[in-house]
Amino acid sequence: MLLCKALVQSPGTPLLRSRPSRLPPPLFLSPPRFFFKPHTARAPLPLRAEPLHLTRCISSQGHGVVEQEEPGTETVGGGGDDFGSSEEKEEEEEERGAETGEELAEQGLLKQMKEIVKFAGPATGLWLCGPLMSLIDTAVIGQGSSLELAALGPATVLCDYMSYIFMFLSVATSNMVATSLAQQDKDEVQHQISVLLFVGLNCGLLMLLFTKFFGSWALTAFSGPKNVHIVPAANTYIQIRGIAWPFVLIGWVAQSASLGMKDSWGPLKALAAASAVNGIGDIILCTFLGYGIAGAAWATMVSQVIAAYMMIAALNEKGYNAFALSVPSAGELVSIIGLAAPVFITMTSKVAFYSLLIYFATSMGTITVAAHQVMLQTFSMCTVWGEPLSQTAQSFMPELIYGQKRSLEKAKTLLKSLVIIGAILGVTLGSVGTFIPWCFPRIFTSDHDVIREMHTVLIPYFMALSVTPPTHSLEGTLLAGRDLKFISASMSGCLAWGALLLMLVSSKGFGLMGCWFALSGFQWARFFIALRRLISPNSFLNSDCKLEKLRAA
Repeated sequence: MLLCKALVQSPGTPLLRSRPSRLPPPLFLSPPRFFFKPHTARAPLPLRAEPLHLTRCISSQGHGVVEQEEPGTETVGGGGDDFGSSEEKEEEEEERGAETGEELAEQGLLKQMKEIVKFAGPATGLWLCGPLMSLIDTAVIGQGSSLELAALGPATVLCDYMSYIFMFLSVATSNMVATSLAQQDKDEVQHQISVLLFVGLNCGLLMLLFTKFFGSWALTAFSGPKNVHIVPAANTYIQIRGIAWPFVLIGWVAQSASLGMKDSWGPLKALAAASAVNGIGDIILCTFLGYGIAGAAWATMVSQVIAAYMMIAALNEKGYNAFALSVPSAGELVSIIGLAAPVFITMTSKVAFYSLLIYFATSMGTITVAAHQVMLQTFSMCTVWGEPLSQTAQSFMPELIYGQKRSLEKAKTLLKSLVIIGAILGVTLGSVGTFIPWCFPRIFTSDHDVIREMHTVLIPYFMALSVTPPTHSLEGTLLAGRDLKFISASMSGCLAWGALLLMLVSSKGFGLMGCWFALSGFQWARFFIALRRLISPNSFLNSDCKLEKLRAA
C-alpha cells in the first residue's frame, strides 16, 4: 500500500496499466475511412451494475498498476484539446439521456405514455426502412408484371427476412450501450461500438458471398419445382440487393447505438432520406425506363447504403467514432455470444416461421403467392410500427431493473404504459392495415384473381396484426431483463407448433386463408406466453432473487 500511495502521489512516476486507454479518437477532419485498432487483451464486455471507483494499486502478482476510472476522469495520454470539446459534448449527451430516463420513470401513467410516444415515434424509422422499401418495390412491380410480383415472394425472404436473423446485432448493441451509459462508462461504449461494427461488417460480407454463390440454389430449393419460372427474376433481385449487405448490418449497429443513447431522431432522418431515394428510383427505373424488378432492386440497394451512412454520421455527431473497428478478443466474443445467441435463436425462429408461410403459399401457384406477397408486405409494414415499443423497453428498462437507481415498481408502471400503447396501436394498425387492401387493392395489382385471393385472408390478417404491438412491448421487456433463455425457448416452441399447424392446414386444402389463421395463432401464442412469464411470481419484475441471478449473469 505504501508503494501504491507513492506511485499515485509522485507525478514523475509512470503508471503501468493493465489495459490501454479506450478513449474514442477525435472525429475525422478528412474524408472518413474505416481502420482497424490493434488487438489487445481485454476483459469480456461488462454487463455490470456496480458503480466505478478510481483506484490505483499494485496487483498481488506485481504486474503493475490496475486502474479503474470514474466518469469524467481524465485519462493519461487520452488526447489533446481537440478531443476535449468532443468529450464535453459526449458528457452533455449522456446527462440528457440519463435525465430523460429518470423523468420517464418518475412521471405518472399518462405523462409517461406521452414521453414513450415521443421517443418511439422517431424510432419507428429503424424498423420502417426495410419493409417500406420492399412495399414500394411491391407496389411498383405489381403494376407491370404478375410474374415479377410473384418472384418478390422468395426474393424478399433472402433479402429482408434473412436480415432479421442478424437482429441480434441490434439488440446486443442497444442493450450493451444502454447498460454502459447507465454506469457512465464512455470508454466502454466506444469499444463496444467498435467491436460490434467489426462483427457486423464480417456478417455482411459473409451474406454477400452467400448471396453471390448460393442465392440461385436457395431460391430454387425454396420455390419448388412448380415455380422454377420465377427463379431468374428473383435471382436478379437478390444479386443486386445483396451488394448492400455489409452496409445494412453496419448501419444497424450504428443506429442501435444511437437508440441505446435514447436518441431516436437519427433513425427518422435516415428513413426519410432512404425512402425518398427508393421511391424516386423505383418510379424512374421501373415506370419510365422499364427495368422492372432489376430497377427496383437497384433503387432499394442505393437507398440502403445512403441510410447506413446517415446512421453512422448521426453517431459520429455524438462524439463517438463509428468508423473505428476493433477486433474482439476471445473473452469479448464469449460475452457477445452469451447475449446474442438466445436473441439469434429467437429471430431465427421468427424468420423460419415466416419463410415456411411463404413456402406453403408458393406451393399453391403463382396467383396465390402474388396475393400472399402483397398481404405479407403490408402486414410487415404495419407490424414494424410496434417494434419501437420493444426498443423503448430495451433503452429505458435496464436502469430500472438492474441500474444504480433500481425500482421494480417503476419498471412495472413503464411496462403497463407500453402494453396500453401497444393495444391501442394494435387496433389502429389492424383497422387501417385491413382497410387498405380491402378498399384499395389496385394500389398493388390490377389482376382480379390476385385481388380475390387477397380478400379471403382479411379476417386472420386483422387478428394477427392487432396483437403484434403489445407482444413487442412484452418481449422487449423480457430482452431488457435478459430473460433470454426463456424467450428463445418459447419462440422455438411457437415455431414448432406453428409449423405443424401450417402442414395441417395445407394438407387439408384450406388454402391461403388457412396459412393466415396459422400466422394469427402464432402471434397470439407469443403474446400469452410472454404475458404469463412477466406476471408470474418467478418473473424478474416480481423477484429480487431472480434479479440478483440476472445481474450476476
